[in-house]
Amino acid sequence: MEALRPQDPTSIGTHTVLARLGAGGMGQVYLGRSPGGRQVALKVIREDFAESPEALARFRREVETVRAVRSAYTANIIDASLAAPPYWLATEYVPGPTLMEAIRRRGGPLAAGTCFRLFAALAEALASVHAYGVLHRDLKPQNVILSGVGPKLIDFGIARGAEHTALTRTGAMPGTPGYGAPETLTRDDVSTASDVFALGATMATAATGRPPYGQGTLESVLYRVVHGEVDVDHVEPALAELIRACVARDPGERPALSEVIARCGVTSALVEDPEYQALVGAVASPVPAAPPVPTYVPTVVPHAAAPASQRRPRSRTWLMVGAAVVAVGAGAGVTAQLLDGKAGGSAEQQAAKPAAATPSSRGGSSSGPAAAPAYIEDTDLNREFWAPSKDDKFGGGGSCGLPSEERGGQQFQFSIADPAHTSVQEMSGKVEIQFRFKYGDEKILGKPPYYVSVAVKPPHDINRETGKPYPNLMQPNLSVGYTSKPVDIFPAKGWGSDFVKLTYPDDFKSYVDGKVYSPAIPIDNDPGNWTVIFYHVKGPKEYRSVMCDGFVGK
Repeated sequence: MEALRPQDPTSIGTHTVLARLGAGGMGQVYLGRSPGGRQVALKVIREDFAESPEALARFRREVETVRAVRSAYTANIIDASLAAPPYWLATEYVPGPTLMEAIRRRGGPLAAGTCFRLFAALAEALASVHAYGVLHRDLKPQNVILSGVGPKLIDFGIARGAEHTALTRTGAMPGTPGYGAPETLTRDDVSTASDVFALGATMATAATGRPPYGQGTLESVLYRVVHGEVDVDHVEPALAELIRACVARDPGERPALSEVIARCGVTSALVEDPEYQALVGAVASPVPAAPPVPTYVPTVVPHAAAPASQRRPRSRTWLMVGAAVVAVGAGAGVTAQLLDGKAGGSAEQQAAKPAAATPSSRGGSSSGPAAAPAYIEDTDLNREFWAPSKDDKFGGGGSCGLPSEERGGQQFQFSIADPAHTSVQEMSGKVEIQFRFKYGDEKILGKPPYYVSVAVKPPHDINRETGKPYPNLMQPNLSVGYTSKPVDIFPAKGWGSDFVKLTYPDDFKSYVDGKVYSPAIPIDNDPGNWTVIFYHVKGPKEYRSVMCDGFVGK
């Protein structure tokens, strides 16, 4: 759970928004409060999804599915809005960690006895859902909440009734890699048996603390699901045997859920299990403090419009103060952004000598660490994407789909250009990225230092081994991309900071667990719309976007 950010709404429908719960595949999930004071989980579909008939049909299917299932094992629906954007769904809020969060915080697998009890409880939950004629289709540790009354299944975003056809796009992969059954990957054949497979894979993670089919590239994980064996090394033999039975390659060989429950041999309630009680209680957290403004968030009165001061524009572009796009140099393919709206940025940038910034020698402060972090790495799915403007007559214009998390002051300047061919609108080879603060002070930026890292993200998910998109799975890139080393650009007193000049791909890498995962790929490896995000960095996994732009790669 996270505190609200400045760009977040203060109300959705008649519900007051209190905090962020996380991001789903189609939008943001908030903690809310109903007019009567009940806590609810509010899932708001992203505006770019809302413009897609297919995505909207999928969201409507989710609402229909949740309405159809009135089970003690799921988060039941409370309210929904499907008439006009923004589309949203409100379900009962279930306090407690997800199974994945519990495993991570525990730092290892669950005890065999706890696993058997959890196995039986989840099998019973799935049987209840199936009794309504609904298949979950995306069971995994992230979609299981460990509540005080037992586990609950959430996120029916790709669930469907057994009689309905698939709502996925041609070539899109159903489910989640490592938890989707082989038959769903190879021919999108979904049945109750595919949910049983996901149950076995989920319990493999609970019993080992590891992904059920290992780590690595998407391609390698999918290959192991179809041709390999589930990872149950060092798992209690009877538990390992039951997991293997659930993930049998042949759907017809998998046990029925009633058989799974019987083989678990449960003789006591899961909520009485000391380890389960510790998992539920150890991660309980209060609602984060509300943002500074407004200092008091009243409950929304039903059917009453929110005050004008609480309304926010539904623009898909970021919020900026007096933003103006100006050309840097003569090329139409060069992009620059000046947040104060004053003329002259182009000439100043041409006159400035580009130089790599060095870490500040100033002491630590509340704004950032005393020493520059050496890198940044993925902390969550990144759903920021840049697209060129259809109405841009000169080229180089466009916008990103999500608002920046910080404004970064009113004087942030940057440019993105092909250094060899400044007049081109589509880039190949190398790309030169420059940025600085024209000026700023502690009132605007907080106390120094102010470290910035640039992320450059290809359009598609990249196969690490080939450096190119997966040929049969052209999935959108949901990583942070390739990032530069953070540098301090806090302006000197009375002056602006020097321009930092970076070259893609030379100055960029991707990092996982503090190590270099792969070097940046050439632009021509993945033609299309590339996204460039500037981050204010406080630590390797603590950073917030300041600005977003992009370019067309060919």
